[in-house]
Parts: sequence; C-alpha cells; structure tokens
Amino acid sequence: MSLPIMLMLIGFSYVVFFGGYSWFRREGLSLRFAVESILITLLISGWAYFGQISVHPALFLFGLYLLTMRARLLTDVGNLFARRRQFDLAEKIYRAALRLYPDKTSFLIVQINRAAAFLQNGKTDAAIDLLKSVLDESDGYLGVKYESAAYYNLGVAYERKEMDSQSVVAFNAVLDIFPTSEYARRAEAALKRRRQRRAGNE
Repeated sequence: MSLPIMLMLIGFSYVVFFGGYSWFRREGLSLRFAVESILITLLISGWAYFGQISVHPALFLFGLYLLTMRARLLTDVGNLFARRRQFDLAEKIYRAALRLYPDKTSFLIVQINRAAAFLQNGKTDAAIDLLKSVLDESDGYLGVKYESAAYYNLGVAYERKEMDSQSVVAFNAVLDIFPTSEYARRAEAALKRRRQRRAGNE
C-alpha cells in the first residue's frame, strides 16, 4: 500500500473513531474537529503523493492527535499548575487554550477546568458565573462526565456561599446525570453532610 493511501486511511479512521467515541460519551459531534482532521489528512497525503515529504504513519497519527486535541492537551497542562497552586500561570495556559480556536466541546471543557481552578483559588463568584455560563451553553456538547463535573463544582461553590437550596439542586443534578461517577459519590456525601447538619440543629 502506498504511503499517501495509508495516511488517508489513518486520517479517516481517526475521524470515525473519535466521532464514535464522542457519540458514545453523549458529546456533541464536532463538525470542526472532523473538517480539521480531514483537511490535515488531505494536505499531508497530498504532500506525500507528490514526493514533498515522507512521514511515518505513526508520527502522522501522533501529529494529527496533537493538532486536533490542542486545547484539551493544553488544559491538562493548566490543570497541572493549578494543582500546584500556581493559579496565575494556570489561568494564562487556559486562556492560551481558548485562543487556539477550539471546537465547542473543547471550549466548554477548558471553561470547566478554569472554573475549578477559580474554586481552588477562592474565587467563588467567578467560578459560579463561569459554570452557569458553561451549563447554559452546553446544549448536548458535553458528555455526562463533564456535565456532572460542572454541576458538582457549582454545588460546591454554592455551598461555600451558603446558598443551600441552589447547592442541593446542583448536587442532585449530578446524581441524575451520572449516578455511578465519582462526582455523584462526592455529591451524595455533601448532601448527607447537609442532612446531618440540619438534624443536629433541630
């Protein structure tokens, strides 16, 4: 099999695989992701066909992944610095990820992680505003994992603001969306603590 044909098969298989994976996770299927992947595949395959480049198929797949997942990968780097409490640097990295023209799902994922960093940094109001914005815009673009994470962090933020009714609604949303997740376990624990506090005050 010639190299250009092999690269095209790899590129189109990549689109099908990640498209199917997004569907399985109940995320919105990103047209931009598919278009970007196909255009990159056609460009590299064309160069290989005309003898301009010779690229190993594994290297091509790795490069394709880096280019199409750029915002999410950069978000992981931001999370690393947030865990080290280097919040200013983490925020710069999140903003850089947002400037990389991510698709809708990736954009929302970056924002969820930014909000989590705000929460860790004590910027509760900023976290609430950002998480509410994400959930308003999600409209099927977030999988259950990220949607439950957004609601859980929103519940924690409301709890810190002593907005009890709102926190209960957010925690219960986590249980409804993804009841078997780690976020659901944490949400259930938070609701249990609240019930215990109320019982102790009666």
